[in-house]
Amino acid sequence: METDQYRTIAAEATSEIRERASKFLGYAFPLTHAQEWQAYLEQVKQLHPKATHHCYAYRYGPGTDLFRANDDGEPSGSAGKPILGQIDSFGLANILIVVVRYYGGTKLGVPGLIHAYREAAKLALDAAEIIEAYYTIQLKVKALYPAIPDVMQVGKQFDWQIIDQAYTAEAQTITAHLRESFYIEFWEELQVKAGGLYPDEIQEGRVSPDIEIERIMDHD
Repeated sequence: METDQYRTIAAEATSEIRERASKFLGYAFPLTHAQEWQAYLEQVKQLHPKATHHCYAYRYGPGTDLFRANDDGEPSGSAGKPILGQIDSFGLANILIVVVRYYGGTKLGVPGLIHAYREAAKLALDAAEIIEAYYTIQLKVKALYPAIPDVMQVGKQFDWQIIDQAYTAEAQTITAHLRESFYIEFWEELQVKAGGLYPDEIQEGRVSPDIEIERIMDHD
């Protein structure tokens, strides 16, 4: 598996369970950058301002240690850790799960809480569409107009996603997202097909004067 590939969910998914009069609402969100979880957590808090607890866990990045689990006042390890356990059990990354609890007047004890938070997280993931996704980078390609058809052809070959285009009297600048693991081959193809270089010239370190390629944002 490519290092830029991971499994996540396609869109927000929800769940609801009841345990001895307490209500648990699960919310699962896909994340596109590392700090996005904060906005989603605040969104859930605003949706349920009178809830007793807003417990959550997230993991960002496949095989990394960028994660957090929060019990939000529940006994230590009874909420955030079971939620994170479900994220890992499903083999997911770039995802946040928030489980909201409305206390029903009966204490569940630590085992009961673990079960409830784990089940609410699991049911939200069961309801979600799980997909294979890829990390992308953002780049800019500036080229003289005669080279633009070849630039577009190479971009299409590597399935880039254009997000902006700008024009001057002599050149066009294209801003796009590209799968991270494609970048080196994409750069070389542009030098040859749009820049007019030979492969051995690229190996020697030459760069086409007609094309500027700027890698402006990596995944975070």
